[in-house]
Amino acid sequence: MILKFRGIDSINEAEPLANDQVQIRSGERRKLEAGAEYVNELAGCLVVSLTPTAAEIGTVREVQFGAGEAPLLVIEQGKREILVPYAAEYLKRVDVVAKRIEMVLPEGMLQLDAPLTAEEKQRQAQGE
Repeated sequence: MILKFRGIDSINEAEPLANDQVQIRSGERRKLEAGAEYVNELAGCLVVSLTPTAAEIGTVREVQFGAGEAPLLVIEQGKREILVPYAAEYLKRVDVVAKRIEMVLPEGMLQLDAPLTAEEKQRQAQGE
């Protein structure tokens, strides 16, 4: 994205602003099309997996960008951190007013970075 600021007329003048954030008051933001949300509206949302049955995953702490095509929801589940792509194919319903995101996730996605069970640790120690 390229922005133009008053008084900044060259790349050299703009370089000190690199990696800065632009913040716009919520009342001054433009209304988004249906199905689009501002990133800050996702923080604090409860994420619910609808497969195989409805189950709470945790609460969105932040959204990370740059790891792939879809941003990642950083979800806190107790002391565990779960990363889930915020991808249209997984989203069923997003209600930022009610702070709730309902998703249909592929089987096994939530176990990808889960801590090892005692049995798995023992097998790993035995070199299996």
